[in-house]
Amino acid sequence: MEGFLFQATIFLAAAVIAVPLAARLGLGSVLGYLAAGILIGPVLGFVAGHETEELQHFAEFGVVMMLFLIGLELEPRALWDMRHRLIGLGGLQITLTTLAVMAGAMALGIGWSIALAIGLVFALSSTAIVLQTLSEKGLMQTGGGRSAFSVLLTQDIAVIPMLALIPLLAMPKTPDMILGETIKRAREGEAGAHPEGAHEAAATFIQSLPGWGVTLVTLAAVAAIILTGVYLTRPVFRYIHTARLREMSTALALLIVVGIAFLMNVVGLSPALGAFLAGVVLASSEFRHELESDIEPFKGLLLGLFFITVGAGINFTILFANFFTVIGLALAIIVLKGVILYFLGRIFSLRGRTLWLFTLSLAQAGEFGFVLISFSGQQNVIPRAMTEMLLLVVAITMLITPLLFILYDILSHRIDDGAEAHEPDEIDASGPVIIAGIGRFGQVVNRLVRSSGFDTVVLDHDLGAIQRMRRFGIKGFLGDPSRPELLHAAGLKEAKVLVVALDNPEATTRLVSFARRERPDLHIIARARDRTHVFRLYQAGANDIVRELFDSSLRAGRYVLENMGLSEFEASELEKTFYKHDRHSVRELAALWDPEMPTIENAAYISRAKELESELQTMLLSQLEETAANDLPDKDKEGA
Repeated sequence: MEGFLFQATIFLAAAVIAVPLAARLGLGSVLGYLAAGILIGPVLGFVAGHETEELQHFAEFGVVMMLFLIGLELEPRALWDMRHRLIGLGGLQITLTTLAVMAGAMALGIGWSIALAIGLVFALSSTAIVLQTLSEKGLMQTGGGRSAFSVLLTQDIAVIPMLALIPLLAMPKTPDMILGETIKRAREGEAGAHPEGAHEAAATFIQSLPGWGVTLVTLAAVAAIILTGVYLTRPVFRYIHTARLREMSTALALLIVVGIAFLMNVVGLSPALGAFLAGVVLASSEFRHELESDIEPFKGLLLGLFFITVGAGINFTILFANFFTVIGLALAIIVLKGVILYFLGRIFSLRGRTLWLFTLSLAQAGEFGFVLISFSGQQNVIPRAMTEMLLLVVAITMLITPLLFILYDILSHRIDDGAEAHEPDEIDASGPVIIAGIGRFGQVVNRLVRSSGFDTVVLDHDLGAIQRMRRFGIKGFLGDPSRPELLHAAGLKEAKVLVVALDNPEATTRLVSFARRERPDLHIIARARDRTHVFRLYQAGANDIVRELFDSSLRAGRYVLENMGLSEFEASELEKTFYKHDRHSVRELAALWDPEMPTIENAAYISRAKELESELQTMLLSQLEETAANDLPDKDKEGA
C-alpha cells in the first residue's frame, strides 16, 4: 500500500510541476507529461521499468476512454458521410505507409512477413497525442484538423483487421520456443493457481489456435460488442436510471469500458478499438450525454498518466547503446510518413497551413504501435529481440510529436491564408448582396436576406460548407473571398451591400480595407471577433460592425434579469439601454485606441472605459427606477 501511495505521489507531483510549466512555455501539456515521465523514470529513477509497465496497463484506460468518447460523437450515419475521407485519404495513408516501411525493412535484410508487420506498426499515428494537442490549440475544426481526425479514425478502425491479419504472418515455432513455453507453464503450475487463471487459460487457448482460428475469434468478439451495444445496453441503462443514483450511472459507464477492455484483452485485441466500436453503437442512445459526463473526468486523468508512463518507459540503456540507430530510425519514420502525408494532402486539395498541419500532426507512430508490437511478439511474428528496439523507436517518435506541432506554429505564421484556398469556382451569378463566408454567422444572414426576396452571391473557401449548402438547394461558390479577382467576378462593382462573415479576424480586416478602397460608396457589414477587432474594422472602413457573440450575450443577459424578478418589459428596456450605451462607448473608445499600444497600457483608454462603465451603471439603475415609478399596467409583479 505504501509503495502504491509513493508512486501516486511521485506521478502526481511530477505532472503538477511539469505540465503547467510546459503549457506556459507554449509546448503543450503532452510534452509536459512526457517530460515528467522521463524525469521520474530514467533520470531520477523513482520508478523502475517493471513498475512503469504495470502502471502503463492501467493508464491505457485513458486511451480506451478517449476512443469510447470519440465513438459517442460519431453516429454510424456520420461515419457514412465521412466515407470518402476515411476510405480515400485514410486508406491510402495506411496502405502507402505500410508498403513504404515494408520496402525499407526488406532493404535492410528483414524477411517479408516481419517487414509487413513492422509496416503495419508504423502506419499508425498517435490518436491520444494528436487529438489532445489539436483540442488544446483549437485546431480540431480547421481543415487540417478534420483531415487528421479522419485519418486517425481510419487507423483506429484498421487496427481490427491488422490484429486479425498478424496471426496469419506467424513463423513456425522452433523446438527451443516450445520447450521454453512448456517449462514456463510447468513453473506456473507449481506456483499454484494464479488469481487471473481464467483469463490466462482463455488467452492460452486462443494463442494455441491456428491463424484462421484467431481471426474468427477476433471477428466474433467485435460482433459481440456490436450486438450487446444494440440490444442490451439500453434496457440496462433504463433499469439503472430508475435507481436515481448518480454513482450507479458512473459505475455502469465504467463497467462498459472495463468489461470491453477485458473481453478485448482475452481475445488479443486492442481494448481501445472495442471501446470505440461500443461508443459508435451507443452514439444514437438517449443516454449518450450522460455517458460522456461520467467518463470525461477519468479520461483526462488517465490519459495524462498514460503519457507519463510513455516517458518513464523509455529505456535509455538501449537508447544510448544504439543511439544513432534508434534516432535515425525514428527520424526516418517521421520523414517517410511526412512525405507520404504531404503528397496525399495535395492530392486531396489541402493547401498552405492546412496541409502542413495535416502532415506534421500525423508523422509519428502511435500508442497502438505498442499493442501491435506486443501482439506480434506473442504470435511469433516479430522476433522478441527486435521488439525492444521497435518499442523504443515508437516512443521516440511520440516524444518528438509536440516539437512537430511547434514547427507547425512557426510555419503557420509565415504562410499566407490565401495559400489554403482550393481551386476557385467560375462565378456565373451576381446580386445586390455579396456574403463572404458561410459559416454559422453567414448562414443566418444569408437565410434572412434570401427569404426576404433578395439575391445573394455567397463565397467561401471551405469546400465542405459549399457542398452542404448545395445539398439544400442554395447556390454558393468555392473560393477565397479575400482574393480581389473573385470579389470582382462576384459583382463587387455593382453590389449594394457586402457582408464580411469570415472566421479569421485578420482576413476580415484585409477584405474590408480592400473593398473600401475599391468602392467608397459600398455599404460594408463586418463580423468582429471582439472589441479590439471592432476598432480595427472601424479604421478599415466598415459601416456596420457586429460582434459575433454580442447580440446573443445580450439576450442571455435579458433572460437572467427576467429570472431575477424583473418583468419582460423591464428587462427589455434595460437591454435596449445597454445596447445604445455600448455603441456609444465603442465609438468613443475607438478614438482613444492605439493599435501600436496594448490596451492595458493605454492610460487614456482605461480611464475613459472606467468612466463609461460608471455611466452605464447609473443609466441602468435610473432606467429601472423610472420604469418602476411609471407602474405600467402590463407589468408583471409576481416575480418581484
